[in-house]
Amino acid sequence: MAARSGPQSLHAFTLRANEPVVHTFARTPSFAWNPVAGALTYRFELATSNDFSESGLVWSAKGLKGPAVSVPISFPWMTGHPYSLYAHVRAVTRKGVTAWSKPFGFNMRWSAVPAPITPAYPGLLRWSTVPGANAYMVWLVDAGKWFTTRSNMADEREYYTFHQDPAYSGVVHWRIRPVRWLYGQTENGLPSVSYGPWSPIYANYNPPFATGPLTGVSTVSNVVSDASHTRSHEVMPAFLYSGNTSMWNTTHELYRVEVFTDEDCLNPVFRGAMTGAPAYVPRPTGPLALPTVVSGITGARTAYLADGTEPESYSYDYITVKSNESDVSPGPPTGGNTGLPPGQVVSGAKIDLWDSNWAGGRYYWTVVPINAVPAVTVTTTLTNATLAGDTTILVADGTGIVAGDALRVGSPSFENAVVKSVVGTAVTLTSGLSASHSAGEDVVRPGGGVTYREAELTQDSCASGRRLSFGKSSEPVVTGQVAPYASGLSPEGKLVAAVNTRPRFYGQPLIAWQPAAGADQYEVQWSPKLYPWKTVGTQFTWGTSLTLPLSPGTWFYRVRGLDFLMIGSKPQMSWSNPVRLVVTKPRFRVVH
Repeated sequence: MAARSGPQSLHAFTLRANEPVVHTFARTPSFAWNPVAGALTYRFELATSNDFSESGLVWSAKGLKGPAVSVPISFPWMTGHPYSLYAHVRAVTRKGVTAWSKPFGFNMRWSAVPAPITPAYPGLLRWSTVPGANAYMVWLVDAGKWFTTRSNMADEREYYTFHQDPAYSGVVHWRIRPVRWLYGQTENGLPSVSYGPWSPIYANYNPPFATGPLTGVSTVSNVVSDASHTRSHEVMPAFLYSGNTSMWNTTHELYRVEVFTDEDCLNPVFRGAMTGAPAYVPRPTGPLALPTVVSGITGARTAYLADGTEPESYSYDYITVKSNESDVSPGPPTGGNTGLPPGQVVSGAKIDLWDSNWAGGRYYWTVVPINAVPAVTVTTTLTNATLAGDTTILVADGTGIVAGDALRVGSPSFENAVVKSVVGTAVTLTSGLSASHSAGEDVVRPGGGVTYREAELTQDSCASGRRLSFGKSSEPVVTGQVAPYASGLSPEGKLVAAVNTRPRFYGQPLIAWQPAAGADQYEVQWSPKLYPWKTVGTQFTWGTSLTLPLSPGTWFYRVRGLDFLMIGSKPQMSWSNPVRLVVTKPRFRVVH
């Protein structure tokens, strides 16, 4: 039997307990209520119905020592009439338990639909972020495929690879929706992943593919780093480049971005996937399955490539190289590497760079052309000179050359061309030649198996001037503005939120922070000293709040994100600024 009325003013919040009361949240909130005189502990329950039946119970806790609770699970985006989730709390006193509080109802809902952001760049999709989202599903409508990415950017590799003509890449139709990973174990088995709605169909308009010398342009995230302004990115950026001609004056339709720690481009730390697009954004779901035979390349010119295993490839000096995207951990048991994690485990390729200690440190990057090297070739020669722009060439022998074949026209410098039709020794091309050629120069039709080889040494590419730099400094966790995001019981026995840089609490305070871009999990440490820092406690959480188990005294705490897609074995991101708080003995009398 209840001893007295239940706790009052139960409400949810994300950062501070004194926030205006709302009933819709994009990520899992914390909860607070007015303290009950004589309370020894509190019991708290969350459910999918306001009658809190056992079948609807989502999460519960008992033995809470303060009037606030951080929930260690994530709720899916779900809405009800009027609410989809309900919370209530009761106090335990020496005279027994109180009644349950009035239920507090709330919904979990995305706050916006992703929308394209400007400026637009050739071969690159960008969209606005959605609070509470952990990733995004990108639906390439024309290509009939989708993939997931944690970034708010994606390249258009499907539209450019083996067909750089505007018929494929001129207009790209796409849709986007936010994805929310769910962590922790609910008591009634809520789903492990949830989605926001698909956006409308957006159209990205690309200019004709730029020919000419292959040139690095910039790296892009929320800032742009180029030859004029080297800047630091908080996330792995998009890489933009233009052109298709190597330093040896040969034309190519595949390229690879490579990142180095040194300006001579000798010590690589990241290799991108091979792509035909003028932009590259690493994908955690892996590279395109490039053809392994010449006939496969012919087929790829009229189709969109699926994701899969990238074929064996080599550097210019015949060393085996492998894209970071190829290092993909197993996908969920439902099949395929979609990028969706089973539970809270984040699967995906190691595609993020660690911090470069900006501003002193930086990364250097270049883009190199790729050759598709055939095992068997058919070689003939030009019987007539050609001019730039010609779409028909005459060859000594057209035997074995058919529509859709890739040709290399010219020697010693050559350019790539695609056959539209063949009549005798007259070969019509799908587009005009980019240079003039003399009679007697070679015309080569590759055949058989294909291997992929970089057409330049990266050190030569960088030495030629095709080298740019950028920094990476992961977003520090924001633990407060003016005052820390901390709430709890004041020394006078009232529920309070911090209002200055030196808050004081009785008992264990609840701290919160804003999500950091790229963080999968968070690490919280506390120390009795600011300097030298002496860690006496560490906790890890998938959420953005935590109750600190502190004893009376002066304490400092700090928070950092963990990025499980970061290359190497240490996923730690930047620490927040240390926060000071004091845990005091009570100044109020407990009423029995």
